[in-house]
Amino acid sequence: MSYTVGQVAGFAGITVRTLHHYDRTGLLTPSERSPGGYRLYGDADLARLQQILFYRELGFALDEIAEILTDPQANALDQLRARRRALREQIGKLERLVEVAERAMEVQQTGVRLSPRERFEVFGGITFDLSYATEAELKWEGSAGHKEAMARAAAHSKEDWARIMSEAADWRDRVLAAFDAHEPADGPRARDLAEQHRQHISRWFTDCPPDMHLRIADDFVTDPRAFALVIPPAQQRPGLAPYLREAVRANGAQVRDGATARREVKAEPEVEGGGGHEAESGGDQETARGARGGDGR
Repeated sequence: MSYTVGQVAGFAGITVRTLHHYDRTGLLTPSERSPGGYRLYGDADLARLQQILFYRELGFALDEIAEILTDPQANALDQLRARRRALREQIGKLERLVEVAERAMEVQQTGVRLSPRERFEVFGGITFDLSYATEAELKWEGSAGHKEAMARAAAHSKEDWARIMSEAADWRDRVLAAFDAHEPADGPRARDLAEQHRQHISRWFTDCPPDMHLRIADDFVTDPRAFALVIPPAQQRPGLAPYLREAVRANGAQVRDGATARREVKAEPEVEGGGGHEAESGGDQETARGARGGDGR
């Protein structure tokens, strides 16, 4: 039995245009033609169409489907296994996105609610890109520091955010001044500004050791959305993001060196025996003898 294009499109749930496209690409060429030249599909054509729709539902591209159907025994199993892996990965990502959305809703339900006017008053030109927030959540979801930062951010009041943004604006002005004055990124002024930023994060969000601070600064260079959180686009300068990263790197090295030096001083053993202690004791004895006169006898 043969079926017209319209009939096949109707019971397959696709459009006539789709069937014409399959014919033009050679994916599904009807085996018959009517005396008037119209396409007619037989049972074998319908079986092939069913396979095409099955693979398309799984997300295969048309060229992949054509390759599978060319030699089903050789290609189908490997292709299906690969598709299964891809689908599982996609399912895992979607599940994580659901968790992110649920946590975001929890923050909205328990956090401070600001009106659009209040948001503008507090944040000004600093905008938080939702896509960056979502990616950051997925990137740092296993980090205890990220969880702490999100919890503390949700707990901040409008007054807290006003202080945070005031600190950030003052820091930003001094960063721009240092950059415009061509202060070296590894110089004391830039290092001090980097340390102030690190302490700002620690004070308001979560403990920020140098390694974490450098990962944050790396995002300034690789992701404009991250950099816009600290320097609004209207105030950005070419080369400013790499400048900040180098300042953070230089400050991190200084912080680590200082910590190492403090540990070494703390761990240094006290001198025992006839060295320092005896010398000090001897000095005290000489002083005492001198105060008493003569040799002290």
